[in-house]
Amino acid sequence: MRALLISANTFGINMPTLPLGLVSVATATKAAGHEVEVLDLLSQHEPLGQVKAAIEKMRPDVIGISVRNIDDQSMENTRFLLQEVKDIVAACRAHSQALIILGGAGYSIFPESVLSYLGADAGIQGEGEAAFPALLDKLQQGASLADIPGIYLPGRGLQGERLFTRNLDNIPFPDEHLWTLPPSAGEDILIPLQTRRGCALGCNYCSTATIEGTVLRKRSVERVVEGLARHAALGFKRFYFTDNTFNMPPSYALDLCRKIIERKLDITWVCILYPGNIEEELISTMAEAGCREVSLGFESGCEKILSIMNKKYTLEDVRRTSGLLVKYKIKQMGFLLLGGPGETKGSVEESLMFADSLPLDALKISIGIRIYPGTELAQTAIADGLISPEDDLLLPRFYMVPGLEARLRETVAKWMATRPSWTM
Repeated sequence: MRALLISANTFGINMPTLPLGLVSVATATKAAGHEVEVLDLLSQHEPLGQVKAAIEKMRPDVIGISVRNIDDQSMENTRFLLQEVKDIVAACRAHSQALIILGGAGYSIFPESVLSYLGADAGIQGEGEAAFPALLDKLQQGASLADIPGIYLPGRGLQGERLFTRNLDNIPFPDEHLWTLPPSAGEDILIPLQTRRGCALGCNYCSTATIEGTVLRKRSVERVVEGLARHAALGFKRFYFTDNTFNMPPSYALDLCRKIIERKLDITWVCILYPGNIEEELISTMAEAGCREVSLGFESGCEKILSIMNKKYTLEDVRRTSGLLVKYKIKQMGFLLLGGPGETKGSVEESLMFADSLPLDALKISIGIRIYPGTELAQTAIADGLISPEDDLLLPRFYMVPGLEARLRETVAKWMATRPSWTM
């Protein structure tokens, strides 16, 4: 069958991001014997026109639309992004009779709500690399879609039991030929790759468990390095490991770095570090393997708030990790989430002073924490009367301690005035 896969994301949060999930699904779909075209709308000036052109060129039997972001996660002047996706769905309807199937990280958090809002024919929650090719096979056979893993149908909810691929080596590594790079990207584009899925850390605000599950699953290090080598052979030199915690487990991260060094891959990369459970050997080996920058999401500089967030590290862990990154010349961007449960004017000051004491290259501050369904934060917000149990949270809602916001913004603004590397 012919499948047109569209990345509907037109908004870059923190940095422009290539559609890893969509390319992964496209790779698996192509391997299953179907014809695939990928359309990434992030780099397109006239996205609806590009949708029309792609449909007229391919005449797809099925259109898959990846929904990455629901909103910009900013409490002030929040930008809700699904209306733009709705326009894309409408353009598909106007120019094609193909079935429209939704997927992506944003969809997986709100499967029923997004399906209803966008008016598509079905949606796949979770990993689409197995489910989407299976869906195409069923359509080709004229069979029912009801047992496709993770599939939602309008007004009928979840049909096929949601499954997680235990061995990620059973999922093809993203095809290096399927990336559609923006014309202005040059050599600076970061190719996103994922080596692990799932997280059991249980941070109170995080939606990762909803998207990827709580069981950590890994690709074999050998497969990852082979994939990196194929990309490098085509001239891709800069990568972004999208794993939520690159250093978990530490033995895997260390083995991966050593294998990159052994293969003498001429690459550089960035990643996300969990501030706890860090040994100097890992940081030094990361640097030797090409790591040049990390996101260090310590989120708070107050031990009490870290405990409320269910963090498993201390401020001393953060300070030690930050110092090691400086020692091995790896840039670091810190992150603060302010205004959540238990926050006070005093804890905000603690966080800002702590962040200021670290040798960070940059700091990103968020005021208010986006509330996602199924999280402990959502339950706290209900108990505190900030949201109702019936709220599906599709329209962005944020946790902010009542009465704190104005003073918090004023305090942060004063600190930022003399610190140009701090942003919101």
